[in-house]
Amino acid sequence: MVEARSLKEFEKAFAAMTRERAAALHAAPSALFFKHRNRLAELAAKHRLPAMHRFEAHAEAGDLMAYAADLAEAVRRAATFVDKILKGAKPADLPVEQPMRFHLVINLKTAKALGLTIPQSVLIRPGQLIQ
Repeated sequence: MVEARSLKEFEKAFAAMTRERAAALHAAPSALFFKHRNRLAELAAKHRLPAMHRFEAHAEAGDLMAYAADLAEAVRRAATFVDKILKGAKPADLPVEQPMRFHLVINLKTAKALGLTIPQSVLIRPGQLIQ
């Protein structure tokens, strides 16, 4: 596990991952990583690390893949709960829900640059492929 709390610490974190012979990068969701997703993708490519994140925008920026709950669906469900609470429901009485829909985004250009072959069984699944 490597920590980076600012953009300035990204280079140091990637150097540490290289020293430790990391095989891949899975970054925790954070505003910092989202804001600097292009720089993260650049560093992952430079250090030849396949990177996976929870937001599609990371794969669009050049990381290998993203896999996460459908954000639009989560927002719609949250709005339903807000509506119930505003109408008098007690939050403690509302059920806990887990996401039902997930999105897989694979950046095929990045996979090729890393020399990775994505199995056909993964490619035929519903999701988005970035050429």
